[in-house]
Amino acid sequence: MPSQPGTIEENPNIYILRSLAKLNRPDEWKSGLDDFAHQVRLGLIFDHLVIYKRNGEDILEPVYARAVGRGRSAEADTSWGDSIGSQAILERKPVSTLPQITPGSNRLDRPYGLALPIHDGVNDPFGAVVLIRFGGPGYSNVDIDQALGFTTILSLLFGNQNLRKLVDQLSDQCKTADLQDNFVSNVTHELRSPLGFIKGYTTTLLRADTTWDEETRLEFLRIIDSEADQLQDLIDNLLDSARLQSNMLEFHLQPVRVEGLINNILSRAKLHHPDLVVNLDIDQSKNMVEADPRRLEQVFDNLLANSLKYAPASPLWIAIKSAEKDLMIQFRDEGPGIPEDSLEKIFWRFYRDPKASREARGSGLGLYICQQIIDAHRGKISVESSIGAGTTFTITLPALHQ
Repeated sequence: MPSQPGTIEENPNIYILRSLAKLNRPDEWKSGLDDFAHQVRLGLIFDHLVIYKRNGEDILEPVYARAVGRGRSAEADTSWGDSIGSQAILERKPVSTLPQITPGSNRLDRPYGLALPIHDGVNDPFGAVVLIRFGGPGYSNVDIDQALGFTTILSLLFGNQNLRKLVDQLSDQCKTADLQDNFVSNVTHELRSPLGFIKGYTTTLLRADTTWDEETRLEFLRIIDSEADQLQDLIDNLLDSARLQSNMLEFHLQPVRVEGLINNILSRAKLHHPDLVVNLDIDQSKNMVEADPRRLEQVFDNLLANSLKYAPASPLWIAIKSAEKDLMIQFRDEGPGIPEDSLEKIFWRFYRDPKASREARGSGLGLYICQQIIDAHRGKISVESSIGAGTTFTITLPALHQ
């Protein structure tokens, strides 16, 4: 019967290349090893194949294992060669072992082992490959050479994985450094702005050569009061961010009715924004959660402030809906929306949309703090947005059954 196109029998070279390609993909390297090990076994017979990596100085942790042939039916009770793997790492060279043959023993009691260190040629070995044959034959020089070729490919594989992790770490560090630079710039601006207003209007009121009428004096004082609140909010966000990052922010959990918290923030908001239009859709039967009311209210307050800041002319829809185990809270506006490239970054610490208006003041900490608080309540917060069609923030919290 002719072989099918693309099978090992018809084109083994293509099969190997596909296996090697899989080895370099983070989500497919184990599948690639399955394919590659199958191909290796056509020329190098083994019953067990184990790849160990060092976890600490003397501990070997298996990251890949395969049982075929004679050992498959009893793999849990047979040798996997961790001791000779340690020996190969210690001696930095291939190690083979021969079994002690006793009368009446079966093949599974006669493991022939071969272990080879995995290393980059410069540093100490970071792992080992162990091959086991049950019942023989022993490993020849040709077998060892073939195994060395396999081990070289594994060294490149794990070396690439380590490089990929290092690149990811450096990318994260660069991203954090860029965000911190932007943060310093933003915070400097945000601090100077209210301080400038407070200083300017206070100095004006204190001028000895001018007398202000009562209406003007009250207007100046209201501006000073508003800017002082802005400054206080910024300082609070900075402190909360630092406490959250160091796991020092305390949460005092208790049964909380979410509707009551929503009403609190709306009452405060309407004092400063009397034209605010809010549409409520609240499940009256179940809206209890176990939460820190102050911190949860802080989240809702922040989402409301975001809508007022970025969608000032839009009505706001707030919904509380209960599911079997969770409570869902949504804040939706019909504002300009958030660009797609900012959606995945919007909860990052220090992040601010570079296209956002400079009139929309902020430190880039509010949504980061929201996410950390919701995480601490074993919940989730997410965002959906379309340019020109508005933004929806959705919070899901475990419901408290009454």
